[in-house]
Amino acid sequence: MMNGTFFSQQFCYFSRFNHINIIMRKLWINLFCMLFLPIPMLFGQDTIQQIGGYQFTTIIDLPTTSVKDQHRSGTCWSFSSLSFLESELIRMGKPAIDLSEMFVVWHSYNYKAEKYVRMHGNTNFGPGGAFHDATWVLRNFGMVPESAYKGLTIGEDKPVHNEMDEVLKSYLDGVLKNKNRKLSPVWDEGFRGLLNSYLGKIPEEFTYEGVKYNPFSFARDYLGLNPDDYVEIGSFTHHPFYEQFIIEIPDNWLWEPIYNVPLEEMMEMIDHALELGYTIAWGADVSDKGFASKDKGIAVVPDTDITEMSDSEISRWEKMNEKEREEALYKFEKPGKEKTITQVMRQMDFDNYTTTDDHGMHIVGTAKDQNGTVYYKVKNSWGEYNEYQGYFYASKAYVALRTIDIMIHKDALPKKSAKALGIK
Repeated sequence: MMNGTFFSQQFCYFSRFNHINIIMRKLWINLFCMLFLPIPMLFGQDTIQQIGGYQFTTIIDLPTTSVKDQHRSGTCWSFSSLSFLESELIRMGKPAIDLSEMFVVWHSYNYKAEKYVRMHGNTNFGPGGAFHDATWVLRNFGMVPESAYKGLTIGEDKPVHNEMDEVLKSYLDGVLKNKNRKLSPVWDEGFRGLLNSYLGKIPEEFTYEGVKYNPFSFARDYLGLNPDDYVEIGSFTHHPFYEQFIIEIPDNWLWEPIYNVPLEEMMEMIDHALELGYTIAWGADVSDKGFASKDKGIAVVPDTDITEMSDSEISRWEKMNEKEREEALYKFEKPGKEKTITQVMRQMDFDNYTTTDDHGMHIVGTAKDQNGTVYYKVKNSWGEYNEYQGYFYASKAYVALRTIDIMIHKDALPKKSAKALGIK
C-alpha cells in the first residue's frame, strides 16, 4: 500500500473521472502503476496474501494512512472515523496526515457529559461513539494533527482509558446524586479538569509544517474537509426506506439521524464507492463467531454445504451433535459456503440483540479468495495484531448481515440513490 503524496495525487486525478468511465480509468491507473510503481497499487493488481487455507488476491486497494492502535480504550469510533477522513484527504490530493483521535475524544466526552447531566442521567455516558461524532467535532471545534495533541499524559505510550472512564462516569453520577437539590455552577469545570488531567489540555495554537494554526484554521485552511459532505447509511425495516431516522443504539448519544435504504442498495453503495476510489467508514457487530480477524484474518457467515461433501463426510456430519457441527463449521480451514443474507435476517438479528453496535472500522478495498468469492478489505484499529498487519477480509455476507451503518462521501453515492434520498 502506497501512502506517498505523489502517488496519492495521481490517484486523486484519476478518481475525478465520471463513474461512466470507470473501466477506462482502471486501464490508465494500471498502466501508470506498471510504468512507475515498484509495488502493486489500487485496481486489479495480483497481490496475493494467504493465511492458512484462505488465499486473497487484491482487486481494489485504496490509499490509507498507517494502522493505529486504540489499545485499552473504547474509542474505535474516533480511530475509524479519522482513518476514513485521512484517506479522504489523500483522495483529495493532500499529503498523508495523522489526525488526533484524542482531540475528537476530548470534545465528544465534554459535550456528552453535558447531555448526560441535562437528561438527569437518563442517556448514555460511556466510551463509545459514532462516526458522526468526528464530523460534529470537525464542524464545531476544528481539528488538530496528532503531533499537536496526543492525549497521553499518564505515562503510557498508547491509550489506556479504563480508570478515566470509571472516574468520569462516577463524577457525573455524583453530580446528579448530590443532596443540595441543585447543581453548582462549576460542575462542568470540574469535569473538564478531569479530562485535562487524563488527556491533557486542548492546544489553543500549534505549529504544523512551519505554519501557526488554531484548531479552526487548521481544519479550514490546511485540511479543507467539509463535514456536510459525509452521510451515514443503514438498512432497517422498522423505519421507512428513503427517509432519515435516529438509529436506536446507545452510542448514538448525539441522536444524529442516518439514511435508511434497502439492504441490496446499501451493498451497491459500498461497491460503487470503492469503484470510484472512495473508502467507507464501517460500523458493525464483531461478536459473531464468524469474526475471526485475529487468527484467520477473516469475517464470514459460514453455512453447511452438504452437496460438496462425499458420502463418508455426510455420514460423519449426520452423526455429529450440535456442538460438534458448530466446531466443524467454524474451523475456517478453507473458503466454504456462506449463508444468503436477507433483509428479514438482518432485521431479526438487530431486533433480538444478536447484531449490536460493537466496533467502528474502515473499508478500503476488495479482494477475492481462491474460489473467486469477493471480500472487503478492512482496516482495523487494534495495531498490527494479525498476519495481515492490522487488516482483515470481511465477506459480503458478513457485511450484509452485521453492518449497523456506514459513513460515505455523498459524491460516492449512485445517482439514483442520492436522488431517492434527496441528497445533493
